[in-house]
Amino acid sequence: MDFSKRKKRMLTPQKERYAATFFTAFLVASLLFLPYLFEGNGYFTVYGDFNAQQIPFYQKCHEAIRSGNVFWSKTTDLGANFIGSYSFYLLGSPFFWLTVPFPNSVVPYLMAPLLILKFACAALTAYCYIRRFTRTPQAAYLGGLLYAFSGFSIYNIFFNHFHEAIVLFPLLLLSLELLVTENRRAVFALMVALCAVCNYYFFFGMVVFTVIYFFVRMLSGAIRVRISRLFVIAFEAFAGLALSAFLLWPSVLAIAGNNRLSDILLGWNAIMYGKEQIYANIIQCFFFPPDIPARPVFFPGAEVRWSSLGGWLPLFSMTGVFVWFANKRKHWLKRVMGISILMAMVPVLNSLYSALNVSYYARWFYMPILMMCLATAILTEEDTDWTGGFGWVFGITLAVSLVIGLFPWKDTKEKIRLGLFVNSQSKDYILRYVAACGIAICSLLALWAIIKVSKKNRKRFFRMAIPAVCIVSVLYGNVFVFTGKQHGFDTKEVMIDQLIEGEVDLGDPDQFRVDVYDGVDNTSMYLGLQGINAFHSIVPPSIFDFYEYIGVERSVGSRPEVSQAALRPLLSVKYLLNRKEGESFLDDEGNPRMPGYKYLKTESGYYIYENENYIPFGFSYRYYMTEDFCEQYSEESRAALMLKAILLTDEQIRQYGGLLQNIETASYRDDDLSFLLTDEEIEKDSAALRETAAETFSYDNRGFSATVTRESPTLVFFSVPYEEGWTATVNGKTVPVEKVNRGFMAVRVEAGKSAIRFDYMTPGLVDGLLVTGGAAMVLVLYLIVCLVLEKNKKPTEYPEGEELLKKWLREEEADEQAQKEEESEKRPPVPDRDDTPTVTEPGFDGGFRVDTDLFEDEES
Repeated sequence: MDFSKRKKRMLTPQKERYAATFFTAFLVASLLFLPYLFEGNGYFTVYGDFNAQQIPFYQKCHEAIRSGNVFWSKTTDLGANFIGSYSFYLLGSPFFWLTVPFPNSVVPYLMAPLLILKFACAALTAYCYIRRFTRTPQAAYLGGLLYAFSGFSIYNIFFNHFHEAIVLFPLLLLSLELLVTENRRAVFALMVALCAVCNYYFFFGMVVFTVIYFFVRMLSGAIRVRISRLFVIAFEAFAGLALSAFLLWPSVLAIAGNNRLSDILLGWNAIMYGKEQIYANIIQCFFFPPDIPARPVFFPGAEVRWSSLGGWLPLFSMTGVFVWFANKRKHWLKRVMGISILMAMVPVLNSLYSALNVSYYARWFYMPILMMCLATAILTEEDTDWTGGFGWVFGITLAVSLVIGLFPWKDTKEKIRLGLFVNSQSKDYILRYVAACGIAICSLLALWAIIKVSKKNRKRFFRMAIPAVCIVSVLYGNVFVFTGKQHGFDTKEVMIDQLIEGEVDLGDPDQFRVDVYDGVDNTSMYLGLQGINAFHSIVPPSIFDFYEYIGVERSVGSRPEVSQAALRPLLSVKYLLNRKEGESFLDDEGNPRMPGYKYLKTESGYYIYENENYIPFGFSYRYYMTEDFCEQYSEESRAALMLKAILLTDEQIRQYGGLLQNIETASYRDDDLSFLLTDEEIEKDSAALRETAAETFSYDNRGFSATVTRESPTLVFFSVPYEEGWTATVNGKTVPVEKVNRGFMAVRVEAGKSAIRFDYMTPGLVDGLLVTGGAAMVLVLYLIVCLVLEKNKKPTEYPEGEELLKKWLREEEADEQAQKEEESEKRPPVPDRDDTPTVTEPGFDGGFRVDTDLFEDEES
């Protein structure tokens, strides 16, 4: 058959595997989660961040959206910008919005179904991207499953909201390919916008990788891009960014003061990792199923417990990557993977994917993993010798297993022990180590068996490899979740009874905050209460400022120690919840660990104590103090000082100093004023402030209101975190909102009764909406102009397309001949009288074949 005819047949549409890829992944993910749904009465829980953040955050945001309370969240830490705090977690997630039609009580039941859907969508989007580079849908089908169930995806079940990035990234690359090669306008802009809206943190990393990807493709000659097309790409990228402004701009403003973004890597820390085990950990994560977060087995000394180090491909491991590097010396895909390896090994380059964060994170590995899946998928279609790559991968896997598992060391008693993995004497850790090594080694042996058994029959290879990938994924995924749950709280008694379905009756929740002693993070959020214990990364900068000033460490969580007893009345804490199964709030002598607390009742699995020093919101001080005075005291003493006097800046003192007395000068004429910071003084100071508390106080969807009566002009203090979005009125008249006590708000009131009103508007929201609206109009106009001007233009071709097609046809012809020769050797002689032609199925050498329907000769 001539080339033109074979080319036409080659380009004939094949039966795609979109639905098969999606539903296979859906089934595999279902088998992964269903056992734990049965065990949890329909709820899916693991441990750590998933339990403490993902479930309560989904419920919190779901309730806020349905009630319209989308500006200020009173139950997020001490209070927070709702949009700015939750855009990182789930506000931009299409999967979260699927929950909105359901009642709030149903949301915890949806956690596992949403994860199942995410796995299925990840397989589908990877299929769509990989399919552009494969001859057959079967190869893309396999590649999609490898991507969806990679070690990175399984690891990040722990971080539920990371899966959105895994799902969307292949579509971002696909939209870029469509713009460059087929001139598909506006799709890239829309994908940029969707990725930015979904999660700005991951979007930052996607931008870095996509820029590298594009220029490597272009400089390698894989795509040809005219200068004019570069301008089009840049325009669509910025248009997509502008489209996302309605959520992206408020998010940027919300994190601008976050101290986690204040430092960058410098010096040797930017060039080399300070802990040598990190290098080995990076390599190991691509050869073995992932460790569970916070409980590493292989390299505990790396101290990267929550870094998302996972990269293993089920069944194949790194075999495809090694084979690709050995055979594709100048291919663009090899260069992209090579650059990724370099960036993973250099701290400052690795941090580019995390907005230059000084903490080590590998939360961008899903991007090179997609490239690994693409390489593996392409190789399954080619005449490739897998022996060399397989040997290297198997050798490395076996060597690491033996060295880490058997290498001797001395314990503290100078006794020789075997096994470098952490807690090598713990049965639990030994089993986890053996399971990881066993799954990795057995998967490689299964792969080798599949290669040998399928030989030159590609259909047989895919029919064996795809189910094997699914089986391995279910197996190691269940091991991951099961071992993770062993480190979590009891599913029934704690997670379900005390948290998800827990309720405590403490009165009007607007009037107080609660404290939690030895409980699950974000317990107060689960129970719908305001609290001082929070596990949340994105909160107002004023919270960081305040806690740093009083000596409380605040990185990703607010967990003040009991030594900060004065902090509780300052923040209007009325109750303390002590989990019955946890450490007791009572000391060895049976006394509360903080003064002023008495036992109230036991309810929903908690011992509840009441704080007798509780001060309601909206109180006023008699004294003020300067920053110089306050800083003469230790950080740990400053909260107690704030029960005596309000901390003002010099400028505020000039403006409001006449309303209050300076505590330093007042001490000379007021015999009752004491600078002692004893428990008795805390009780006395709290009682004095309690007498000035607001007569009424309540929250609503736009802010809060209070009424107070004062004998003279003064300041009224609210322990609500200060943010730029707050405005205030007193008796209908606008007044300035002052940032006092290093992080909270106060307003001036005059003598008599005052109605105070605080309103909150998310900073940047209105401006962002205007930018998004303008960008949408510009993009529509751009699309209309492009449709008019380019209606008759042909899309840009892949420059290598014709040559690649010829290469495929030559391989196909050679495979046909080889297959015929092999069949003729096995087939018994055909009698001369039988003229019936024998139909054979052409295949590739090396153990693989493609769908032969595509290559069958019509004339035969």
